[in-house]
Amino acid sequence: MVEFATRAVRKPYSKLFGALFSGLLATTVGLYLGQYVSDAFRLPLWFLEMGMIFMMMFVRKRKAVGYLLMYGFMFISGVTLYSAINSYVSLLGASLVLQAFTVTTVSFGAIAVYAMVSKRDFSFLGGFLFVGLIALVLLQVFSIFIPVSSMTAQIYSGIGILIFVGYTLFDFNRLTVHGFTDEDIPMIVVSIYLDFVNLFLYILQFIGIGSKN
Repeated sequence: MVEFATRAVRKPYSKLFGALFSGLLATTVGLYLGQYVSDAFRLPLWFLEMGMIFMMMFVRKRKAVGYLLMYGFMFISGVTLYSAINSYVSLLGASLVLQAFTVTTVSFGAIAVYAMVSKRDFSFLGGFLFVGLIALVLLQVFSIFIPVSSMTAQIYSGIGILIFVGYTLFDFNRLTVHGFTDEDIPMIVVSIYLDFVNLFLYILQFIGIGSKN
């Protein structure tokens, strides 16, 4: 989802997936510690996350700083993610949340594999996905001030799922088509992580709204 350099021809996948795995461990630690963080700190932490993403865009060629920001971002994201997942566990039950996570993981993995083995170039999706993402954000802001029906909210969730399925396809395909360097890895890991987390949250939202109807 986040933009990263595409001029390189190298494809150091072992380093990429190693960084992704270690980053997810940082997220897991943050998720565990999130239960001890007051709700009053969650909004400031969310703004800090956004700031760290922008900082990574500016220092992407400074690998040491990029990795430090990547791990910090994924840890803080885990902390802020706790409240959302805890809410869905209370609403849907742990079993259904686990099923949604399994569906997300399998779907995400299948899309990633297809994107990496396909000979097609899906770069043309970038503009459509960006416009869709902006529309999604605007609709989210709109719904804060003007309540929408459960049907509208579920359609909104479905659109969110489609957008992040598209971003997963787009981001993994770009790795194969354009390649990447070691310096790009922190930004790519964050991009892939955001694709997965947002897909998971929109699937949970879709199920949660459906359970109320």
